Amino acid sequence: MFKKIIIFLFIIFTITLVAQQREYYQLKTYSFETDEQQEVTDTFLETSYLPALKRLNIRNVGVFKPKEIDSSGLKKTYVLIPFNTLKQIESLDSLLLNDKTYLKSGMNYLQAAHNKAPYKRLAVVLLKAFIYHPKLKPSELNQARKERVYELRSYESATKNLHKNKVEMFNEGGEVTLFDALEFNAVFYGEVISGASMPNLMYMTTFENQESRDAHWKAFGDSPVWKALKAQPKYQNNVSHIDITFLYPTSYSDY
Repeated sequence: MFKKIIIFLFIIFTITLVAQQREYYQLKTYSFETDEQQEVTDTFLETSYLPALKRLNIRNVGVFKPKEIDSSGLKKTYVLIPFNTLKQIESLDSLLLNDKTYLKSGMNYLQAAHNKAPYKRLAVVLLKAFIYHPKLKPSELNQARKERVYELRSYESATKNLHKNKVEMFNEGGEVTLFDALEFNAVFYGEVISGASMPNLMYMTTFENQESRDAHWKAFGDSPVWKALKAQPKYQNNVSHIDITFLYPTSYSDY
């Protein structure tokens, strides 16, 4: 009996420790009306923003382009930034404003006139990593970058309780474990803390190419583990809408 209690306490301690180490993520989406806007922002990100983040010891920043232009007709760039704490996010702008190299190299972007804005709009989503995937894991794919498929998914739920239920399905339910077993090369899983479409969660998996992506998802759909999991009564109707975006990493993305 004593041994069982020790094991139970160890499990609780481990889960608590992992939970305390969970990262936060900013997912920025830049929308562009013109090629000039996109070029100015790309130059800023590559030569000013990412180097400045590295000087602050913020690494593993992903920068991605969509494989197809969406229904809005706007070009887009996605930037995924990992943070250790919310305080680190809060202090970022102040630290950047004290970085003279950043201010000088990024002048064209930072000092753009109102009628020469470097983007149409900038949307930012704030996320907290899942308990069962507490740290961002950069993809280690070797395929040419434009051939790779980085699949960004957003799962909205009808209510907050159903959102929590879907997060539990990923964690304790075993969905994250199954993705790992099938080698989906997940970069992150996160609960959205603040964003335009809530409640929801987001995650990113990566594949060498479209054929590999399709094969992996077929294996997932055919898995007896997944079939048993999704059939459980407690996990019914916990997703009301899914958005899927196919991306590839830019030449200056960290992965």
